Amino acid sequence: MEIYFVRHGKTEWNLERRFQGGHGDSHLLPESYADIEKLGKYLRKTKFRAVYASPLERARTTALKLEEAMNCSLPVHIDERLREMNLGKMEGEKFDKIAELYPEQIDDFWHHPEKFDAASIDAESYPHAMERGLSFGREMSMKYPGKEDKILVVSHGAVLSAIMGALLGYDVKHVRQNGVIYNTSVTILASRPDGQYFDLVKWSDVTPLGKQMSETDGL
Repeated sequence: MEIYFVRHGKTEWNLERRFQGGHGDSHLLPESYADIEKLGKYLRKTKFRAVYASPLERARTTALKLEEAMNCSLPVHIDERLREMNLGKMEGEKFDKIAELYPEQIDDFWHHPEKFDAASIDAESYPHAMERGLSFGREMSMKYPGKEDKILVVSHGAVLSAIMGALLGYDVKHVRQNGVIYNTSVTILASRPDGQYFDLVKWSDVTPLGKQMSETDGL
């Protein structure tokens, strides 16, 4: 089976370089709806068995708008395991401010996930996020075991790094090794026969959007 992981459309807080996390949320930008429609039309010929999304508004809205563009009538299943990582004291704050207040934590969060001291800022650790990612992915591989089965999953940048890194069998140090996950991008992972781990088919593909990505598209 294959999982099509989509990161939600770009939001106001993405543009403002502000952390959203698992409890903060902001509305999609007007232009994000056009991007979502483009991706939906690109995926229209793909026959999905199911659609899953994070409970946060920016992900749920992306999932629903994707379905409209795909002419898909499947229910959107909400799964807490797809919620963005809890970023604790960083949530709602701008990147520059956090870099001043917690320089070590923010550097480790982006570049050295194995060193990230989540407890020091009341945040969620990468290992914890990876654990819920493994739980979700393995459950999906059992629920949809067919070779041609495909599901669509809409979630968030940081937790997708953790979820997909875990499913690819990476250790904590390497969960971000494949690089940026852009807003409204699609990453495809294919389940191995045992259903325990996955292989990478495509990473953070934005070609359906037909535009040059900016720095804030990957924040």
